[in-house]
Amino acid sequence: MNFELTTEEKNRYSRHLLLPEVGIEGQKKLKEAKVLCIGAGGLTSPAALYLAAAGVGHLGLVDADCIDASNLQRQILYNTPDVGKKKTAVACERLLKLNPQIQIQEHETFLTAENGRDIASSYDLILDGSDNFATRYLTNDLAFFLKKPLIYGSIFRFEGQCTLFEAHEEGPCYRCLFPEAPPANLIPSCSEAGVLGIVPGVIGTLQATEALKWILGIGISLRGRLLQWNALTMKFREFQIRKNPYCPLCGPRPSITQLRDQKIHCTSPTSMKPHSPTIPTITVEELQQKLQQQPAIKLIDVREPSEYEIAKIEESQLIPLGELMTRLDELPRHDEIALLCRSGGRSAQALLWLREAGFSKLYNVEGGILAWKERIDPSLAAQ
Repeated sequence: MNFELTTEEKNRYSRHLLLPEVGIEGQKKLKEAKVLCIGAGGLTSPAALYLAAAGVGHLGLVDADCIDASNLQRQILYNTPDVGKKKTAVACERLLKLNPQIQIQEHETFLTAENGRDIASSYDLILDGSDNFATRYLTNDLAFFLKKPLIYGSIFRFEGQCTLFEAHEEGPCYRCLFPEAPPANLIPSCSEAGVLGIVPGVIGTLQATEALKWILGIGISLRGRLLQWNALTMKFREFQIRKNPYCPLCGPRPSITQLRDQKIHCTSPTSMKPHSPTIPTITVEELQQKLQQQPAIKLIDVREPSEYEIAKIEESQLIPLGELMTRLDELPRHDEIALLCRSGGRSAQALLWLREAGFSKLYNVEGGILAWKERIDPSLAAQ
């Protein structure tokens, strides 16, 4: 491939060329660079747009999801008519419209231990735009084994954080910062906890900034520093990250010696699943029938008030999970009780707590309000 700049490219990137730190040679480095983006959601949207606009010559996008209407609040790569389409296909089309002089490789799949090396080996740099712990650990391990820098970013509600990992260059890795994922029942997903739409925009842009600096070899990187931003206070904080001598991946005596998938379920309580034989369940169809009978089953929704306000089953009573054990007097001890949340994880935890408190006629609603919307009442708002 010819990495000399054409006249058209010199015109397009003229503001870069005026910067002594970039210039012709720097822009050629950008043209030659290959960056792989894991995930095509809220973080990758701004990052990929800016990398494409800057002239990074080859971008890769890894994702198998389709666009949902709830994505549009923060995933600015997509428009309303794109709902239902594959993310990588739409993102590729959008990025090429922004800059037709670059190349984009679609990887319409989820990253796994089996496909990771084949996908990532030809890229110079990996940008983690994933939204779950399993993919973050896998991406971190992949970058370490392939000896590639990793730009990490994550978001939660009104906050986000970003850093650059180069564990193969004696820097820390993600496992140095977080040796293990937190217990599964303590991990709310963005779909449960929510996120202010602008937060991934800020963090994703910071990730793109780190990528451009690394490619150009300029400035001071975030290696060894975790940058956190709070939208409500509009403050940045910085924390030092040191290499962990006991790190299971990059330490002197590693226990992780090969790429492996890490199974982490973000909404189910530790050591049990919503469909576990120890958790009595009820389908939404069965729930609908029981709600129409006399005496009707008592339906308790354990989501947060903000979730309940968006979409609810009229016959339900809201008792958030965090308040459940202090409001036991509101529950009938000898009647049937069905417990409902978004998808079945928090309600399964509620069932275990109520069982320990002496309640016996308990059911967990399979699939939660999502299943009710899909199979009973499609008019409910999206969750």
